[in-house]
Amino acid sequence: MAKSKLVKAKEKVVAFEKIEDTVVGGYTKIEDAFVVRYLAKDGERIEEAEERLKRKREPSK
Repeated sequence: MAKSKLVKAKEKVVAFEKIEDTVVGGYTKIEDAFVVRYLAKDGERIEEAEERLKRKREPSK
């Protein structure tokens, strides 16, 4: 049975979302490893290091 254009479009969107989640997840793992290895201070968690760096970048008000 022929699929409607809407069903085909929905399948493409679902496939794109799956690819997007995979790519973003991989990037996040790489980013976290970089922060831990090069930017985090002794005993600092990833979230704490990212917040510290974010505060450092923002100009003082």
